[in-house]
Order: sequence, then structure tokens, then C-alpha cells
Amino acid sequence: MLTVRKYESQDKNKWDDFITHSKNGYFLFNRDYMEYHSDRFYDFSLMFFKGNKLMAVMPANIEDDKVISHSGLTFGGIISGKKMETPGMLEIFQKLKEYLRLQGVKELIYKPIPHIYHTIPAEEDLYALFINKAKLIRRDVSSTIYMEEKLSYSRNMKRKIRKGKEIGFKIRESQDYEKFMEIEKKRLDEKYGVKPTHTGKEIKLLASKFPNNIKLFTAEKDGEIYGGVIVFEGKYIAHGQYQSSTDEGLDLNCNDLILDYLISDYYKDKKYIDFGISNEKNGLYLNKGLIHYKSQFGAQAVVHDFYKLEI
Repeated sequence: MLTVRKYESQDKNKWDDFITHSKNGYFLFNRDYMEYHSDRFYDFSLMFFKGNKLMAVMPANIEDDKVISHSGLTFGGIISGKKMETPGMLEIFQKLKEYLRLQGVKELIYKPIPHIYHTIPAEEDLYALFINKAKLIRRDVSSTIYMEEKLSYSRNMKRKIRKGKEIGFKIRESQDYEKFMEIEKKRLDEKYGVKPTHTGKEIKLLASKFPNNIKLFTAEKDGEIYGGVIVFEGKYIAHGQYQSSTDEGLDLNCNDLILDYLISDYYKDKKYIDFGISNEKNGLYLNKGLIHYKSQFGAQAVVHDFYKLEI
């Protein structure tokens, strides 16, 4: 008999252990990561059991009569055990709809985990969304390098990297998260009039909790940071979460050197390197300059989808 219930604080160890051994888990779904911003979201994470055995979990929050999987995460959806099969996922979706209906929920916004973040194939939920007539409401496009068949850099990027190396920057792993995030904050405010998702203190705290998953790489010269990239790292993937530079660092192509180091050296054994999305306005606007920049490293399109399921 399949049952579903809300996550409770005493479930933390069971939840985190399940994420670690699942087929599509990612460190963002660990409770220590999800709960750093618990004051911003009313948690509505769910756990699915068959008897006493945990079969799947879904990170989620609730806003009035709408459940989102999850507003504070880039993507979410159902994380399943390695023995999950498609009929089992259909059963989970049926139970999920029944449970949400009883809770007075009218719609579910579901953000599937892109396949590049899976440990093994785990797209049973996409079929379940189709069967349950979920509607695709948004599609973002990310830029990803498949390292086993990596494309060459563009001629222009090779030239920029060559010129950047002549400057003498030192590329290193750094712990100076707060200083870097000040650079990022200034750049985002000037260019887009927005703030970063994380503050310097928040990203420093998260990096202390997940030192093997969150790393900062900087380009420095004479003791000054000219630019940096914060990477969120999974088992098979390295994702550039933040990338920014000072005005001078931008002119001197310092971040091109950092990315080249990550691709050619530090993360050369990863399966994927992901540069993130190039969209605004819920996927309807494509920043062509930004996505072209990423393509010069050989990055190609992977979509991030959003679905609405009427309950």
C-alpha cells in the first residue's frame, strides 16, 4: 500500500540518506541546503512509502493553494530510489494528486530535474506528467559541455585565453566568498538591476556545510581578485552557479581563463560542465549574446522545463 505524508524535522537523516542513494538526487535536496532559506518558504516536502520502505521524496513549498517543487531551488520534482520503475511512478502521481486534493491544493508547479543531473536515467516522472495531462508552461535553455565529446573552443575564445594568460593572473581555489559576492552583486545591479539569489554570508555558510560541492575559483593578481566563478559540483557534473568580474577583469578576459582551467584541468574527468541558463521572462527571452559566449567553449543546449498540473 503506497502512502504519502509531509516531511517532518525528525525525518532529516532518512531524507538525506535517501537523496545520497537515489538515482536523481543532488546535494541541493539535502535538508541543510534547503533549510538555509526556510524563513522564505513554507515547506511542503513530501515522502512516499510502500509499507515502511521509502520509495520517493519531493522537495516542495506551498503558496496559498499552489504547491511548487521547489521555489527556492533551480529544479526539483520527485527524487526516486534506484529500483523505481514507470508503473511505480504512475502510482506515486495518482497518490500525490489524491493527497494534494485532500489538502485543498489546486495546482502543482513541477520542475523536473534535467537528465544531466541524474546518476542513472530517471525520467519516469516525465511520462507520468504526460499521462496526467500536465501542461508545459516554461522552458529555459542551459548551455552544457558533454566532456566525452567536447567541442573545440572557437577561434575568438582561443585568442582571448591566449591574451589573458599573458597578463599573469593566478587561478586558484579561494574561500573569499563574501568579497567575490560583492563583485557579483555590483555587476548584477549595474547590468540587470537585480540581486544575487544568495548573499555572501549565505553562500559562505553553504560552502562550509558542503565543502565538496560548493567551490570558488578566482583570478588574482597582486593580491586582488579580478574575477571568479562559484561552482556547484555533483557526482558527474560541475555547474557554474555564479560568474563575475570587476570592470578591469572583464576587459582582461580573466573569467575566460578560469573557465578554461575548470574545463581543461580541474573538472576534466566530469561527465558534464554546465554553464546555466541564458533566459529571462520565464524562458520567453533568450539572451543571444550570453548563450553565444557559452557556445564559444563548446557548450550546447539542455532544457529546463516547468509544468503545471491541475489538481
